[in-house]
Amino acid sequence: MAQPHVLVIPYPAQGHVIPIMELGQQLVEQGIRVTFINTEVNHKLVTSNWLVKDGFGGLMQMVSIPDGLEPWDDRSDLCKLTLSILHTMPHKLEELIETINKEDNSKVTCVIADDCMGWAVRVAKKMGIRRAAFWPASVAMLASMLSFQKLIDDGIINEKGIPLKDETIQLSETMPPIKPENLGWACFKDVAIVEASFQVVKEAEEASRLTEWFICNSTTELEAAAFSLYPQLLPIGPLLASNRLADQTGHFWQEDPTCLTWLDQQQPCSVIYIAFGSFTIFDKTQFEELALGLELSNKPFLWVVRPGMTTETTTGYSGGYMERVSSRGRIVSWAPQQKVLAHPSVACFISHCGWNSTLEGVTNGLPFLCWPYFADQFHNETYICDIWKTGLRLEKDETGIITRGEIKSKVEKLLSDKTFTVKALDIKEKVTSSVTKGGRSHRNLCNFIEWIQER
Repeated sequence: MAQPHVLVIPYPAQGHVIPIMELGQQLVEQGIRVTFINTEVNHKLVTSNWLVKDGFGGLMQMVSIPDGLEPWDDRSDLCKLTLSILHTMPHKLEELIETINKEDNSKVTCVIADDCMGWAVRVAKKMGIRRAAFWPASVAMLASMLSFQKLIDDGIINEKGIPLKDETIQLSETMPPIKPENLGWACFKDVAIVEASFQVVKEAEEASRLTEWFICNSTTELEAAAFSLYPQLLPIGPLLASNRLADQTGHFWQEDPTCLTWLDQQQPCSVIYIAFGSFTIFDKTQFEELALGLELSNKPFLWVVRPGMTTETTTGYSGGYMERVSSRGRIVSWAPQQKVLAHPSVACFISHCGWNSTLEGVTNGLPFLCWPYFADQFHNETYICDIWKTGLRLEKDETGIITRGEIKSKVEKLLSDKTFTVKALDIKEKVTSSVTKGGRSHRNLCNFIEWIQER
């Protein structure tokens, strides 16, 4: 019997690449051949930061196809990137599959596509290849996307995805509420980006009807209501390298492992960990307030300040700041986050509430201070603060700034009230059980792998 050969294709963003990369590695561990497709730019980033070059016995191959933009183009321009992807990548994917099937002794038997790359599901169907959609973010976010026609019919958004009303949306009685302006595709100020993002939503909804499996990096223990609303969505998460006692891969930036040594020198449950993912950008005022808030907390802190995180070309700290915090503060450009969050010295997580970060914090039983930036991060903040009750919101003042005083106050409140940690540890236990043998996510993943292995 020929070996199964799966093509895996993520949306070209850090938070999408990492979880589907973890899925690919789990498939490889079951003897399934995987070709992992990045855009050319992201392929260079991922392979340059790849820690285990030959750890897959030749079963995982990293390849790239162009996204249609020039190397120097700004890929943070989501409108331009989205339209270029839709125009260029479907044909390039078809060409790649034809080449593999012609020259390879292991033809492509299945395509697993990020649902934000729904066109890839359509390509697989056209070529007679079995297909699965993968969702890396919260299922609450996905539910709002799959419900877009209802939102149009109810007059909440127009045909281009632009919100028409201010009233809070609640897709079911037990689903987290969300404001229309915080819908994943509608959270941008630029109308062109909203319209381009809504095109992705429509492609994703179509893909959900063309796919044979729809698997999600989540668990019913966290999102029971969302899974009840769309029972065809199957939880297989959280997909974390730490579940396999392995190193996380798929990073766009080089990790700084020395921060783990620094954490070893700190007291148990004493360190504030601060990280805002790959998209969040601060202006000078907000960055300074965050820095000073950490200083005022008088707690040890580990802060990830990635390249390009501020609107200024260089990250400026107020005079003498680094000297004042040097005895208890550590600043790195990128961290091995799963290992950091599992470290016994970490007490809480100040986070943008991206889904990967949310799952990693939840899995380690940590309370959160929530600072969402865009898209599903507002859904996730609602989960953390209102449904799971494992964290607090950081509130903006009348000028739109989260002040140093607000940061200091919320850190003190979070760490002095043990209720948050008790709830976080309870959820940790439930979520961890879902990915162990006998848990629902584990069973769904095993069934999915068996389906791939059938010919």
